[in-house]
Amino acid sequence: MFSDALLKFCIIASNTRVRSESGQTLAEYGLVMSVISVAVMFAAVLAFREAIPGAFDSASKCLDTAC
Repeated sequence: MFSDALLKFCIIASNTRVRSESGQTLAEYGLVMSVISVAVMFAAVLAFREAIPGAFDSASKCLDTAC
């Protein structure tokens, strides 16, 4: 009788633990994706660091005059 109750408790506890880890997995996935996106943005800024000011200068001149 006691062993049956203990077995049921262990099964319920293990199912609850498995269900509660899905939120952790989603949070970890979001964290990994945010780190990857920051790294990609940093790499893009480094790759285009000389072209970015030129693009802003060109846009500024275009706004000052009639392109």
